[in-house]
Amino acid sequence: MKKISRRNFLKIFGGGALATSAALAGCGGKNAGAADIEDEYKKQVEPPMGKMTYRENPKTKEKVSLLGYGMMRLPTIPSKEGGQQKDKIDQETVNKLVDYAIEHGVNYFDTSPAYCQGMSEASTGIALHKYPREKYFVATKLSNFNPETWSKKASVEMYHNSMKELQVDYIDYYLLHAIGGGGMENLRQRYIDNGMLDFLMQEREAGRIRNLGFSYHGDIAVFDYLLEQNDKYKWDFVQVELNYLDWDYANEINDSNTDASYLYAELQKRGIPAVIMEPLLGGRLAKLPQFLATRLKQRDPEKSVASWAFRYAGSPEGVLTVLSGMTYMEHLKDNLLSYCPLVPLTEDDNQFLYEIAKEIVGVNNIPCNDCKYCMPCPYGIDIPGIFVHYNKCINEGRLPLESMAEEYSKRRREYLIGLDRAVPRMRQANHCIGCGQCVPHCPQNIRIPQELQKIDEFVENLRRNPVIFKGDKQPEEKD
Repeated sequence: MKKISRRNFLKIFGGGALATSAALAGCGGKNAGAADIEDEYKKQVEPPMGKMTYRENPKTKEKVSLLGYGMMRLPTIPSKEGGQQKDKIDQETVNKLVDYAIEHGVNYFDTSPAYCQGMSEASTGIALHKYPREKYFVATKLSNFNPETWSKKASVEMYHNSMKELQVDYIDYYLLHAIGGGGMENLRQRYIDNGMLDFLMQEREAGRIRNLGFSYHGDIAVFDYLLEQNDKYKWDFVQVELNYLDWDYANEINDSNTDASYLYAELQKRGIPAVIMEPLLGGRLAKLPQFLATRLKQRDPEKSVASWAFRYAGSPEGVLTVLSGMTYMEHLKDNLLSYCPLVPLTEDDNQFLYEIAKEIVGVNNIPCNDCKYCMPCPYGIDIPGIFVHYNKCINEGRLPLESMAEEYSKRRREYLIGLDRAVPRMRQANHCIGCGQCVPHCPQNIRIPQELQKIDEFVENLRRNPVIFKGDKQPEEKD
């Protein structure tokens, strides 16, 4: 029987994970004197009406709500067919969420043809259509990721279909989607050589696009190039990832991303408003390891862990709006409390968050934001589900490692049962063949096949070895 030793585990996952897990051991429960992070929404108060903070678009002079609704993680109703059939959007719940958001001052709604397996734009259009057109700003994107959509004809069809799905005759904020992924060659093929960028500029001139911009993921050379061409393209806004972890540590956690401090500074130099995505890093900054969440709650018991990240993202004056994909009413209310009105962070607050960020970097998580851009996998693997489960166990201090010898068997069982509940066996990491089709779609530049292989090896060892560890000695079989 193959058994995993301390040395082999370090080879697979690196020393950071082991050190972190040792530090977090026992933190899955409640610490003495710590706030109950899981129940923080139970005492949630209603956000006030008429208190939303707005930022002015320097071009149009329109007031944009600091909280923008990202229509990326909409609530769904599970498909009755099961398997890989599409879940349906829960339109009734979406309508309620949008109504509540508008009632509390939100007027910016961001979607894409790629979101929610292609269903987000239509759902957004249904929810917004009953409101006067001047009541809201809608943002969508030219999400021509696949080579089949790179021709001008296919891209123009995608652009027109967005208007049809959204039930509008103009788009307030239109973006080149995820520039940087695939480098300069990808930019040229998707937007320049096919004439699409020229076409979109003409549409802006005609008024069917009110503001033209791009969202950045990946290769900094592409970001720099488009800003160097600002005199030609006259970007009205740019969407970038900004949060207190990415400000100085984007490269460390995402391998090849550029720190948000650089991206924001370059936009400020040119007077280009920033639209912020991933203020929570796909929820990771709301689900911190318990010992870090406790420090945030101790500093301000009345604020949620997530609110720190939202206040940080919204405090810079060059930020036009901060996007959040809000699936549940509790999340929407909490974010409204952060921006109704915004109380900007102080420099002392910022330094405190940078200390938290430094400690987060030491937690060996997989930097998955659960955006699902990698899906669907042609072999049916639930890539984000696998990563989310692994990260959750790290954050809760429940990864089964030999450093917690007395707890190993319990942690092992919890991990394997939890994985099987979260991800069906046929969709787990051992079915990855390493085709790599997912890699270019990941905005966090995760080496997905390699990470899946590591987890597969880890899980296989757990399934084979019901053992407890004692230091660096040979593992002993447990009765």
